[in-house]
Amino acid sequence: MKKIRPGKMSPLGSTFDGVGTNFALYSRVAEKVELCLFDDAGTETRIEMTEQNSHIWHNYLPGIQPGQLYGYRVYGPYNPQEGLRCNPSKLLLDPYAKAIHGDVNGDESLYSYYFDDPDNTSKVNTLDSAPHMMKSVVVNPYFDWGNDRHPKISYNDSIIYEAHVRGMTNLNPDIPSDIRGTYAGMAHPSVIDHLTKLGITAVELMPIHQFVNDSFLREKGLSNYWGYNTIGFFAPHNAYSSSGDYGQQVNEFKAMVKAYHAAGIEIILDVVYNHTAEGNYRGPTLSFKGIDNQGYYRLVDGDQQHYFDTTGTGNSLLMRSPHALQLITDSLRYWAQEMHVDGFRFDLAATLARQFQEVDKLSAFFDIVQQDPIISQVKLIAEPWDLGSGGYQVGGFPASWSEWNGRFRDTTRDFWRSEPSTLPEFASRIMGSSDLYQSNGRRPVASINFITAHDGFTLNDLVSYNDKHNEANLEDNRDGESSNRSWNCGVEGPTDIRDVNDLRERQRRNFLSTLLLSQGVPMICGGDEIGRTQKGNNNAYCQDNEISWLDWDLDDKRIDFLRFCRKLINLRRSHPVLHRRRFFMGRAAGDTSDTIPQVEWFDHTADIMDRADWDNSYALSVMVFLNGKDIPEMGALGERIVDDNFLLIFNAYFEPIVFTLPPEAYGSKWRLVIDTFNPDGPELTYEAGFVITAQPHSFLLMESIDEDAEKTAKL
Repeated sequence: MKKIRPGKMSPLGSTFDGVGTNFALYSRVAEKVELCLFDDAGTETRIEMTEQNSHIWHNYLPGIQPGQLYGYRVYGPYNPQEGLRCNPSKLLLDPYAKAIHGDVNGDESLYSYYFDDPDNTSKVNTLDSAPHMMKSVVVNPYFDWGNDRHPKISYNDSIIYEAHVRGMTNLNPDIPSDIRGTYAGMAHPSVIDHLTKLGITAVELMPIHQFVNDSFLREKGLSNYWGYNTIGFFAPHNAYSSSGDYGQQVNEFKAMVKAYHAAGIEIILDVVYNHTAEGNYRGPTLSFKGIDNQGYYRLVDGDQQHYFDTTGTGNSLLMRSPHALQLITDSLRYWAQEMHVDGFRFDLAATLARQFQEVDKLSAFFDIVQQDPIISQVKLIAEPWDLGSGGYQVGGFPASWSEWNGRFRDTTRDFWRSEPSTLPEFASRIMGSSDLYQSNGRRPVASINFITAHDGFTLNDLVSYNDKHNEANLEDNRDGESSNRSWNCGVEGPTDIRDVNDLRERQRRNFLSTLLLSQGVPMICGGDEIGRTQKGNNNAYCQDNEISWLDWDLDDKRIDFLRFCRKLINLRRSHPVLHRRRFFMGRAAGDTSDTIPQVEWFDHTADIMDRADWDNSYALSVMVFLNGKDIPEMGALGERIVDDNFLLIFNAYFEPIVFTLPPEAYGSKWRLVIDTFNPDGPELTYEAGFVITAQPHSFLLMESIDEDAEKTAKL
């Protein structure tokens, strides 16, 4: 090896320049740092870092090429009661590693205590962890992006599809077996073609940052399938690579992004910056703990052996630490700039707002994001809650953010299972939830609407099970949410009873229609469009098998539902009034004029709803008029946007309801385009004032017919 050079403080991590590699590591508590290089046989070469400036240890090594495995050993104080956990017998991952090789296996050497005496902090575990530890990898940063461009699809035009790299591809027969479950499999033309025909504009990938497979799950023969257990915030998860994990995973991920961009589809990453895989005080020492425990983690005041945890995973990152904040923002910039991703969904984002104990939307993290010229320009989506005090923050995030709207999910589920007193809130949810977002200047796109997501029942199971069935998780069905707001339509689980199955199919169409025809941004849980089931498991985080994977062997009913989903998405994308940029303005209280407002609410007799109608706790039906002629928005060229008018008719009763269509002023003729009771029926037309029957638990969508345009077309 050639002579070591001083190198540079920046950037952190390992940086290959074509000749050699610069290494830089932050640690405020380190007294000595060793860079550890590994050859293919696992032989370790230790090199003492000679340069230290502003707590950054750095050196440049000529001749170090991409594919080189490395790690660090940090010498310093070990006093857990004071929050100090340096232990040079533990090989540590580079927090800025762009790729990671291998996995951990739960060996005792990974811990700083001995298993037979875990509470004895004076007895330090000195077993060498290197043989059982993942290794950081030097990567080649060069990639031929060609003419790749971010699709830059506006929020109000977006249709998001939540997907899992393995689950999406592992059972797809059109994908070669050697790339199923990988980034290359995700980029296969058959997958992209499915999503393109569906009408998806963005794929939100469940965690692909390098994560750790928990040893307690392995012992049960299970695994961390979802991946919310991050250890490398810059590294694509190596198990999703078909080409190798000596850095090849980076280019394979980039090629996947490039393929989706070529199809006009954005890539959004589900990111987990609220905690790491090192867990609590009994967790392993893999990286941050041994580098600078106090600098990265939030510790309990007065008892710094323990971690302040608002995530339910054992630890939380310290959001008032400048170096923890730098780690997160550097990671976000890297994925946006170098990996070309288009946005981020932040897991348990309320934790990111906790500089101290309380949730503060003006916290340092959000200030940094707001002013950052790169991060502020991509899509930013919050899961607006965590497990700490005051953690439920739906509607509480800054104006530039969108949020998973849990209240849309809950209210829509309650409405379609005929819960009383849900109509007023249901009305607000389908109109974009202005009660949550409008007060601070936000628009309907602040609401990411969803009925189902990875966490909970699938859409098929939502209408097939009253109770969770998580026995396969080997926790005696104690895990997972017990209150699912689900309804099995009369029978628990699969059945041959035709009426029950017909109702379930109708309910699935009702849910999907509500989701895709509401204001805001819809998110579909991957597989719901083809009837995926988890057999009643509502917490399949550990099921890397057929329980979670998408089954692509579609029968006629599943094909019909896929066709129905495509039709709904096409309708939404074709009509601006169904995805407006601004909130609707309704009729003012006491206004009895003949002026037609942007939205009007009718009861089944075509009377405008009054206070008594809204206060009726048993009201489970409504007819909504959307005025497509009065859209106060402009197109890309400054033109006035004009659309058709629509009627949305909801009936969540157990009995049919006859609806009288509104007077001619709202539209002289209407075409029935969606009927969830009879999805393959003819597109019948109706005159103003005529009656139409909404069958039990059904939804109707009617589109106005421009008679003048029809006459012109006939000429």
